[in-house]
Parts: sequence; C-alpha cells; structure tokens
Amino acid sequence: MHPQHTTYAAYIEGVRQIEALGADTIWNWDHFFPLYGDPQGNHFEGWTLLTAMATHTSRAEVGCLVTCNTYRNPALLSNMAKTVDHISGGRLILGLGAGWFERDYKEYGYAFGTAGSRLKALREAIPVIKERWKVDVPPPVRSPIPICIGGGGEKVTLKIVAEQADIWNGFGPVSSFRHKNEVLNNWCREVGRDPASVERSVLIQAGELSGLDAFVEAGANHIILGMGPPWPLGAVEQLVNWRDSRA
Repeated sequence: MHPQHTTYAAYIEGVRQIEALGADTIWNWDHFFPLYGDPQGNHFEGWTLLTAMATHTSRAEVGCLVTCNTYRNPALLSNMAKTVDHISGGRLILGLGAGWFERDYKEYGYAFGTAGSRLKALREAIPVIKERWKVDVPPPVRSPIPICIGGGGEKVTLKIVAEQADIWNGFGPVSSFRHKNEVLNNWCREVGRDPASVERSVLIQAGELSGLDAFVEAGANHIILGMGPPWPLGAVEQLVNWRDSRA
C-alpha cells in the first residue's frame, strides 16, 4: 500500500479492510516523497506508519517493501524493528534494500554515493542488525525476525540474498523473474545454502493478476500486490480467492 496521495485515516481504514479480506502480509514503502503523481503530494514515513499498521491489525504480517538501509544507522534500525516486532506480537518482516530514490537522499541530507557503495553498506549492515537482536533486551518476539531483501542485481544483490536473507522480493515480467530466481538458486548453491530455504516473493500490479499461476511456476511462493489509493479491494479479494483455490 503506497503511503502517498492519501490521508492517515484513509490509509489505516484500507489496512483494516485488506486484513479483513484475508491478506497474509501488508506492506508499505520507505520513501519521503511520492514516487508518482504530484511530487509535492501527501506522503507518510514508513516506519512510523508500520507501528500504526501493527496496532490496527491482529493477524497479517507487516513490513516495509523495502527499508532503505542507509537512511538509518543499522543498530538503530535493529531496535526499531525489534520494537515493532513486539508491538505486532511477532508479525514484523524486516524488508531491506540498498536504496535508489535520489530525491530522498538530497532533501534529507544523506550521502547518495554509488550503487556499489550502497550495496556495500547493505551487506555490512545486516550482520550488525542480527547481532543487536541477539544482545539487546528484550529480544525479539519472533527470533530471528525474518529479513526480506528486495532487488534484482545478479552479481551483488542476489548474492547478498543468498548469504543473509530469508525472503527475496523480485519483479515481473514472468520471464525475468524466472531467470533471476535461477540466478538466486545458483548463488545459494555457491555459498552452501539450500535454495529452498529462501522464500521467493514477487511484487505485481493489478494488471498481472491473470498471470499468477505463471509466477508460481517460475518459482514464486509469495505474491505481493502493489497499489495506490483508492485501494483496489476487488483485486485484493481476487488474489485471496486465487490463493484459497490453490490450498
């Protein structure tokens, strides 16, 4: 659920409705300005909003798809994640990515760097986060909190996924997702990890609902429907019904 061009009240009502329809996971994103539409339109910060999403749901898992790693010190982020994990009763997924939206960096005073430097920072941050979860008090409710890494870079990002993540988030089209899924399988084998231990999620749009079976055949076992306001509840219901038909 894109936290832009909406009000807080409308956003949270949408969260409630989507959980009531049966969604397994509900996500926002981690940006400071709209990614489309009026660039000066309404926008809400992802982690503060996650706290509200956790308190207004009781069953669905919640997370940012995905947190920009370099917006926050990794030790601080670990504590934020642990806190939302407790607020939600163990329903947080820590989504992480290297970051890419230059406006966020420039207007908030973060060093943009290069794609390489941001990926290096991501690789270095995850062990810090995991170590803080081991030593901070109280520990997470769900220990460890699952980490989802978003991105499709075949040489670096997917290797980091194989080394350190529980969930990978990719994109369509199906042919691209299938290819990158196999690249991830190869990285898992190279680093000595069972490929089946990494959950495969794919972010789709409403227009791709007719191809859900093809994404599953390409390796996806977690479908995430991207949406802006007004929330397309009919598409959510269609996705949930499709899920249930495969159970």
